[in-house]
Amino acid sequence: MSASRPKLTVASLTAGFGENAAIRDISLELHANAVTAIIGPSGCGKSTLLRCLNRMHELGAGAWVKGGVRLDGDDLYGAPVDPVQVRRRIGMVFQRPNPFPSLSIFENVASGLKLSGMPRKDLEALVQSSLEQAALWDEVKDRLHRSALALSGGQQQRLCIARALAVDPQVLLMDEPASALDPIATARIEELIHELKRRLTVVVVTHNMQQAARISSHTAFLYMGELVEYDRTEVLFTNPKVRRTEDYVTGKFG
Repeated sequence: MSASRPKLTVASLTAGFGENAAIRDISLELHANAVTAIIGPSGCGKSTLLRCLNRMHELGAGAWVKGGVRLDGDDLYGAPVDPVQVRRRIGMVFQRPNPFPSLSIFENVASGLKLSGMPRKDLEALVQSSLEQAALWDEVKDRLHRSALALSGGQQQRLCIARALAVDPQVLLMDEPASALDPIATARIEELIHELKRRLTVVVVTHNMQQAARISSHTAFLYMGELVEYDRTEVLFTNPKVRRTEDYVTGKFG
């Protein structure tokens, strides 16, 4: 594990809906400028954990959270904290591309900036910068004012990444960002993740263990709502300390 101060600290986190806990007593430290993968079988709590990191989980009906999440030492669940500001600091990209259907490519990226009252003259430069960071600018610079729905699935996902990057987050959460994409588009997303970690902390939920091995420096394995093991990716995949981890990564169940 890195000796540097963690970017995100999760402490005894338990969360669920109604009477059911989806994750239980999870504690881990996520490192700055690194990619952390969260793996585990379907229904093990991966997406719930991810959504707790930027307080999106509480938007669900009957949702509840206990425990703590800190970003650079700041308690994200503290009483005076505005969840909207948390989501600006910790952006999120979902499994399926979700561009705003009634907005152009430009307006999709600019939407969060406009809500903050940014002048139009400043928008253009930031939209271009965000699209460049998402490796999409060269493909769309001549059609910025066309519908975002005219883009391919892979381009739409990179557009959603650009939209998340536009508000300058410190952390980017990605919930199976390539699972709906073809292999070529998936490779572009993985290349982009490698680039983004130079500036951001990235946390990726993936069902694809080969992908986790390719993109991440650390991996957390969840099973039935509990954190079974968390370590450097190469260690967790080649020399896990827990038998259940070994059984999962070698395909004995899943």
